[in-house]
Amino acid sequence: MTPADLKPVRDHIASRIIGQQKFIDSMLICLLSDGHLLVEGLPGLAKTTAVKALAEALEGDFHRIQFTPDLLPSDLIGTDIYRHEKGEFEFRPGPLFHNVLLADEINRAPAKVQSALLESMAEHQITVGQRTYPLPKLFMVLATQNPIEQEGTYHLPEAQLDRFLMEAVVDYPTREEELKILELDHQQQRTNYTPPAKRLSQAELFAMRRDVANLYLDPKLNHYIVDLVQATRNPKLYDPDLARWCRFGASPRASIALARCARARAWMDGDQFVAPHHIQSVAPEILRHRLLLTFEAEAEGITTDEFVNRLLNLVAIP
Repeated sequence: MTPADLKPVRDHIASRIIGQQKFIDSMLICLLSDGHLLVEGLPGLAKTTAVKALAEALEGDFHRIQFTPDLLPSDLIGTDIYRHEKGEFEFRPGPLFHNVLLADEINRAPAKVQSALLESMAEHQITVGQRTYPLPKLFMVLATQNPIEQEGTYHLPEAQLDRFLMEAVVDYPTREEELKILELDHQQQRTNYTPPAKRLSQAELFAMRRDVANLYLDPKLNHYIVDLVQATRNPKLYDPDLARWCRFGASPRASIALARCARARAWMDGDQFVAPHHIQSVAPEILRHRLLLTFEAEAEGITTDEFVNRLLNLVAIP
């Protein structure tokens, strides 16, 4: 498989939304790396549309679930139904048993519902009572959240945030892109929706994942990845300001994510091996939701992206 085989998926997404190339790349990298994506952005920036377009271009089942404060864990996992004619309970699977799950406004659901996602995202299985059910081999959660909405929302626990391979931030389009959005909307009003001519099969996707996993990553770059993650835990070794700004660093999952996503980024670029710039290009999306900054950093207006950029400039490349 080659990056050209992924082009129909990218083209279909591009036919549904304008711009947002960084966001599209993050979705494809997570898809190739067998990971989950957290999407943060203001309302109306085509987050849901982009996720649905990705699902349309893949062979598999898609389900969208709107997270609300009254949602129950069984609404995600499923439940045992008593069959009177059989005299026994039968498990009815919930939305988590689909291949691609869109968790819309994930931070609107309470802790019990958030905890229902943890096992599925980390272990690709669901436990109900005394029985454990495997999830499909292709299983991907794409969750959206609104950064400015505070009424009726819950902060996602750090343990769950760590399960997301990447966090993408979607920003406003440029003036030129917004003009194209108007043209696209007018075009969609006049014509019927056309599905993709060919959907990417799961066999093709798994072959791409094998190619990504086999891409060469020099052992020296493994040292660079670990140095980056270790620097988030011991920033005082690099800059006293960084030590003032960071309360907790990233977990070893961040190191694993950096290696996986750097391979996916290099494969998508058509390169035969991973280079330092591949690691640096995916580092912000991997680290931004895994770092906890101090109140002092927030008071000074320091963001996690600024913290990561400072680290990238300070940690030596082998």
